[in-house]
Amino acid sequence: MVMEVKWCGFDYGQCIMEPGGLRNPRLYGDLYRDLGRPELIPDKIRKYRILKEKYGSYGRIKEGHRDEIYSFVLDDDPEAIELFSEKEQELLDMGEGLEDALKYLQSEGIELQVVSEMKKTLGAVGTDIVSRFLKQRGLVEYFTELVTPQGKINLIDNSVDDKYKGYTKKDGTLYDVLAQELKERGIEPHEAVMIGDKPETDIDPAHERGFKTIKYTGFIDLGPSKADLEIHSFEEIKRILKKKD
Repeated sequence: MVMEVKWCGFDYGQCIMEPGGLRNPRLYGDLYRDLGRPELIPDKIRKYRILKEKYGSYGRIKEGHRDEIYSFVLDDDPEAIELFSEKEQELLDMGEGLEDALKYLQSEGIELQVVSEMKKTLGAVGTDIVSRFLKQRGLVEYFTELVTPQGKINLIDNSVDDKYKGYTKKDGTLYDVLAQELKERGIEPHEAVMIGDKPETDIDPAHERGFKTIKYTGFIDLGPSKADLEIHSFEEIKRILKKKD
């Protein structure tokens, strides 16, 4: 099956960014050894596991409750928080075949955006974990905008368009705003495709609003969805997506 599209949106967590290299014991071990407080490592790992039990997965903690990592696990210690952000970036991976796929999509002339369920931005806009990852990995060559419930962030100058503020992927309202903005640029929802791993935020709400959808299972398969297609590697994009004239 070949999809002809003008726009392609990518989810961030467990899609563009794969946390496979992020081993929590290693992260907190490196962090508190560098801070000169190795005796705190077991307690920090224990507290992080408590948060996982509370929210169900590490992904949910990071996407919606990062403030609790800072307050409950890191005790609101500014030095620990800054070092945590640096260590975390070092251990995160990119999805298999992502850069080659992005080069291909760019060469086709397909517009690219990151669409992330980033409900909270801790710190100045542009310094959040998503923006930092995209910038540090050189992905702003392909993505210059990050669409989130905090607004649409320009990754070049860190300006924010508030039209998306307060809308979310899970309730579908963010896709309503996105569909309207794309229409204003001459792109209908059926000429756009959303790629992500989570049925409840990336796939089903977008599909219900007329977007084409591709479920990415390269890191984890989160179960049945309304996706038009499933891929295990981003390399597959090169044979299934084409620019619509």
